[in-house]
Amino acid sequence: MAHAWPNLQVLELFIAVVDEGSVASGARKLGMAQSNASRSIAELEAELKVPLLERSPRGSVPTAMGLLLADSARELLEAARRFNSVVRTSGGEAMELRLGASHTIADMLLPAWLAELKRRLPQARIDVQVENSAQVIEEVQQGTLQLGFVETPNLPVRLNALVVREDELVVVVGPDHEWANRPGRIGLQELAETPLVVRESGSGTREALQEVLAGYDVVEPAQVLSSNAAVRVAVAAGAGPATLSELVVRDQLASGELLRVPFEGEGITRPLTAIWSGPRRLTGVAAELVAVAAGKT
Repeated sequence: MAHAWPNLQVLELFIAVVDEGSVASGARKLGMAQSNASRSIAELEAELKVPLLERSPRGSVPTAMGLLLADSARELLEAARRFNSVVRTSGGEAMELRLGASHTIADMLLPAWLAELKRRLPQARIDVQVENSAQVIEEVQQGTLQLGFVETPNLPVRLNALVVREDELVVVVGPDHEWANRPGRIGLQELAETPLVVRESGSGTREALQEVLAGYDVVEPAQVLSSNAAVRVAVAAGAGPATLSELVVRDQLASGELLRVPFEGEGITRPLTAIWSGPRRLTGVAAELVAVAAGKT
């Protein structure tokens, strides 16, 4: 007896688990509850009558059959996306998207995402607005924007959200700053007691820093600036340390214009998140762009 057609959503979940190394991480990548993800994987294994994952407290790794299935599933999902692209285009579905992106994402990630989207959907037309995270969230809520990408960990519960990747925040100083050659690492207490160069209120970078320093008495900033570029220039000029996305300062760290100060603990990370209102399931250009951002082939 022939098998039923495969459930593409379950295969997408299985690939995420393989890529992320655990059911919990795979579920989080797709915005699913871990319990639902575990049940879906178990049902897939029962249907195929073969174990696909070797589970341990450290995570889940694919069996030989799991690796074979994952490779085939990637090809199947790519074919399904191409099929949907053809159907959308021939069916006259709107190929326009009003998109908002916060500054770090717009500067460092969005251009590559849009290039890949254009390869997949040549007819797509994207209108991009670059604003801070709070403004993007407000306009998505109001319906002015169909889709947003934001950096803040603080999201309204009424919006749909999907984390597309994690971003690391790093502490940077200019070469002449007193922290440039100091031994040891910076702790949260010392960071809170130091006047920093920061982004404006509503910035995802600023809100992520505020969340990390919640519970500490934070001194007034050395400067408040409205762009990542301005913060970089101020830090390089000696205005004070700053906490910025590693993506934003990668070139300056490589050239020595800025120096990274080691940080105590596990570091500071924040989610980069796609947000939208309305139905939970995205369609059309918005769905394809989120798939690109999340690294789905």
